Amino acid sequence: MGDLRRYIGTAERRDRLAARQRLAGSRRAAGPEEVADSLVALHGTDPATVYLAVGARLADPGRTVAETERSLYADRTLVRMHGMRHTVFVFPTGLTAVVHASTGIAVAAKERASLLKQMAAAGAPDAAWLKEVEESTLAALARRGQATAAELAEDEPRLRQQFVYAAGKSYEGMHTVSTRLLKVLGVEGRVVRGRPLGSWTSSQFRWAVAPPHAELDVAEAQASLLGRWLAACGPATEADLKWWTGWRVTEVRRALTAIGARAVTLDEGTGYVVAGDEEPPAGPAEPWAALLPALDPTAMGWQQRDWFLSPGLRPALFDRSGNIGPTVWWNGRVVGGWAQRPDGEIVWRLLEAEGVGGEAEAAIALEAERLRGWLDGTRVTPRIRTPLERELG
Repeated sequence: MGDLRRYIGTAERRDRLAARQRLAGSRRAAGPEEVADSLVALHGTDPATVYLAVGARLADPGRTVAETERSLYADRTLVRMHGMRHTVFVFPTGLTAVVHASTGIAVAAKERASLLKQMAAAGAPDAAWLKEVEESTLAALARRGQATAAELAEDEPRLRQQFVYAAGKSYEGMHTVSTRLLKVLGVEGRVVRGRPLGSWTSSQFRWAVAPPHAELDVAEAQASLLGRWLAACGPATEADLKWWTGWRVTEVRRALTAIGARAVTLDEGTGYVVAGDEEPPAGPAEPWAALLPALDPTAMGWQQRDWFLSPGLRPALFDRSGNIGPTVWWNGRVVGGWAQRPDGEIVWRLLEAEGVGGEAEAAIALEAERLRGWLDGTRVTPRIRTPLERELG
């Protein structure tokens, strides 16, 4: 008896991506909350990525900055916090408990143990001392509402204490208690990043006490998070799921079983979709173009990306750590890259010409002008610098 699993090919995967990732023109969102809910998580390592990823998906990008700042800092419907793979993301606030239980608890335990081990090796104060400092710091943060590490050190001077990390090693360095402790508290879900010190492109943030959330069962939270992501990004392989979540393969398989995921056949092998999602979209996606930023959640969503990104494009579009830079898309595949010049002009270059004709070039040019318009002179230099972005910019 043959394999009865449904085959989902590249064309269908690209159609799903167009609709679910809010990239096709008719599927663009009304606000940042819709974007984040559709994508589950926005990469927050580079603050500008959040805004650029939202702006690329809004029906009216003119209010990208104002609306994203409202959602992050006024209404708090979105929150920037550590998540999968020990990486900073922006999540819908309703997902914070799920992210913390599914991913944060295990990472936080390792991060705290590492800090205490390094402090002990340097002859710094012990765990009891650190506990006193963190409780005092949290109390000061609650009084202030939001504060920088320097402001918190005014209330709790012990945060300024330094210790030597990896003494005698080639990578020896001096660490400050405030930097390491706030990172641990962030991974533990006790503090989150607040407003930046400068503009929306700034990478220096104030800190705030994390919004309260329920303590969930780890396995149930993992099933919930994986189900949310698979509904947005499926089909995906087990390798994709393990990479995106950062979990052990046993945890991924347990979550797939818990949600009743359905196996399908992909060009890469076995993939999975959520129950009821086996059938194809109603029709092919309309033609669409997009200029997505470095670390965009669509470009970074899967470990296996050949179905939307030709391997030959990688040297120009990725940095040495495997992070993707700014990309140009046409109908569900990466066809080039872009950059912003000092005068604000958005420039782009096609790296793959097959199937990219006059209609595509006109649509890409329109997206470049759309991006230039809402940036309105703001200079954005990605923290992820790739060969093509450096050349164009």
